[in-house]
Amino acid sequence: MAENNILRADSRAKALIFDLDGTLMDSMPMHWAGWLSSFRHFGTEVDHDFFFSNAGKAALEIAQILIDKYSTPATPQQIVDLKQNYVYQHVDDVAIIDPVVNVVNENYGRIPMAVGTGSDTSRAIRMLRNVGLLEKFDCIVSADDVSNHKPHPDTFLLCAERMGVDPSLCEVFEDAEPGFEAARRAGMMYVDVKPYYQIYV
Repeated sequence: MAENNILRADSRAKALIFDLDGTLMDSMPMHWAGWLSSFRHFGTEVDHDFFFSNAGKAALEIAQILIDKYSTPATPQQIVDLKQNYVYQHVDDVAIIDPVVNVVNENYGRIPMAVGTGSDTSRAIRMLRNVGLLEKFDCIVSADDVSNHKPHPDTFLLCAERMGVDPSLCEVFEDAEPGFEAARRAGMMYVDVKPYYQIYV
């Protein structure tokens, strides 16, 4: 919730759940560059706005959407493998998003906190460890942990289960519509963090 344009947790929340890319970490430009590079390998130019309209979904799902849109002669796994290789070469350079990380720091040790991301577990752990945030979260739920990704509620519901907190008492911090929809379906409070910063290229 907003207070003098400062991002703060809702006072009703008994647990907090944070998306990773574009919420805790300023990684969306890196992901965009990775998708662009992987599709160019197959001679396809991807539209920036169309890509960002699908941000927040699982990587294989995004790849399939883009392949269908641009009739790219590749499989989703081929695209994702190339994109992930790009990301792993640049992941150590990604910076935090201060207004959101401030919420983490303010609530660390007070209430349980989790990361609910469409990323794979190893990359999420690496990114969080790089910036000293890993130990501040009680659990991480990634694309590896659920079959149905955002906008399905499974990621956030598993976060709540692992923290031992009723979903209605959890607040989700997100930057993309699939995440908002997942929070709504989970019956959770949520906040769009985008108004508190500007990172998109």
